[in-house]
Amino acid sequence: QLQASGGGLVQAGDSLTLSCAASGRTFSSYTMGWFRQAPGKEREFVAAISKSGKSTHYRTPLEGRFTLSRDNAKNTVYLQMNSLKPEDTAVYYCAADPFKVITTLQYGADYWGQGTQVTVSS
Repeated sequence: QLQASGGGLVQAGDSLTLSCAASGRTFSSYTMGWFRQAPGKEREFVAAISKSGKSTHYRTPLEGRFTLSRDNAKNTVYLQMNSLKPEDTAVYYCAADPFKVITTLQYGADYWGQGTQVTVSS
């Protein structure tokens, strides 16, 4: 089970950190990632992190503003978002998959969190 949190209403230029806590004892066996879905748009890949946390992969336009990390001891993955823009407004979903790697998680995952709303005002 994945529990996402940390969303909220912020102003353009602000930072926000999303967290995704996973239950279970095999967290380190899952490639983790984040997706987002804006109103009226399709869900899109944001970022993925390897099981060890040593490697990451980002949606190209977001690289440099977003940083994904994980703490396997706490069963938690974090998405640090800086210099937020109104176009970052979306529901953000964390995802996990035991078989995908960071470059293939973008095509889908076996497990999904419930989503957390991020709204960036201009």
